[in-house]
Amino acid sequence: MSEKYTIFWFRRDLRLQDNHGLYLALKSGHPVIPLFIFDAVILDELKDTQDARVEFIHQRLHQIQNELILSNSSLLIRHGNPTAVWRQLIEEFRIDQVYVNDDYEPYAIQRDQAVNTLLQANGIAFHKVCDQVIFEKNDVVKADGSPYNVFTAYKNAWRRKLIEIAGPSVYPTDNLLHHFWRIEKLPFPTLGQLGFRKMNRIFSPPSVNEQIIRDYHLQRDYPAIDGTTRIGVHLRFGSVSIRHLVSLALAINEVWLNELIWREFFIMILYHYPQVQFSPFRTKYDRIQWKNDTADFERWCMGRTGFPLVDAGMRELNTTGFMHNRVRMITASFLAKDLLIDWRWGEHYFAEKLLDYDLAANNGNWQWAAGTGCDAAPYFRVFNPSGQLAKFDPHQLYIRKWLPEFGSDAYPSPMIDHGFARRRAIEVYSNAVSQ
Repeated sequence: MSEKYTIFWFRRDLRLQDNHGLYLALKSGHPVIPLFIFDAVILDELKDTQDARVEFIHQRLHQIQNELILSNSSLLIRHGNPTAVWRQLIEEFRIDQVYVNDDYEPYAIQRDQAVNTLLQANGIAFHKVCDQVIFEKNDVVKADGSPYNVFTAYKNAWRRKLIEIAGPSVYPTDNLLHHFWRIEKLPFPTLGQLGFRKMNRIFSPPSVNEQIIRDYHLQRDYPAIDGTTRIGVHLRFGSVSIRHLVSLALAINEVWLNELIWREFFIMILYHYPQVQFSPFRTKYDRIQWKNDTADFERWCMGRTGFPLVDAGMRELNTTGFMHNRVRMITASFLAKDLLIDWRWGEHYFAEKLLDYDLAANNGNWQWAAGTGCDAAPYFRVFNPSGQLAKFDPHQLYIRKWLPEFGSDAYPSPMIDHGFARRRAIEVYSNAVSQ
């Protein structure tokens, strides 16, 4: 217990390179213990003992462990309620300070407040820094200090701020890795010890195809084309630096940069308006009289609606944990507007299935599609699934990949007439907002 330590707590930042909090920890003057906590509060809420996201984290931690071994160090991995884990760590180690990268989700804020209170009571400094976004909290706000809730205004202010700081910073850790604590490789829990079963999926390290970024504005809307980066899961868990991606986008493609800004916009909406986790951003939309037919919802979940683009998207999601971006909008619009099922049902289903699930983005995009969110699609805009199919999968390559029975008697007829559903949705929404 004689030596003092700095602890860096990995959360949504599973990388050693260009990691802001880790960079500061390694410069702290004390040996750095790299810590990861498998948070029982989060894991206990997962319904399935096979979860691709847990397996992704587990594999990513193995990759970090292999890098740390080269520096004669090791990850310290714990499993439990974070506050209880920190009580144990305070007993085991002489901790001088703790560094983390900030997280803006409601649960994370509550968790960090509890840990900070505990650490302060024991004379331990708790440092939170910005890493998962370029600009956080009140960095990009209106002149009166209030947050933006219209994307275009936020984007323009974000771009001006980026020019002011002369582009994203970089936090090089390569020459500091010898500041990790020196220790033999520590035990690494198996998935079974964490209460999960292996799915035997192999996840590739983060890599960005620059040609895809160059062509992004031309190909991003066509689900049969490999025209999106699929970097979402690495952004979600921080195995790639947002600063690196923004620098790439600035050099290669403005449209892709806008997608990264949308991500930050939704993160800041969730931070400033945490009530959106469970409620519409625009409260008048809470008066919508949802139909909420459970049999209709089940057909949507299983990809048996009779609308090929909707069904192909849901089959892709259920099989792979991924769905093409445009198809996400179409499936969400169909559930909320054609079927008049509460968008929160669909948001929750996506949260269970998406490998790249991110609360802020999932919530923001669902509220956008349902017309209930900030800067959302107007309620009278209802995607026509057949029109979208003709426009974005004209040769039916995507739907035939995921719907092998399409065109046969085994494929169901449309469960609803879209023209009728559109008129009904507009009437129901109009009644809600006019009260």
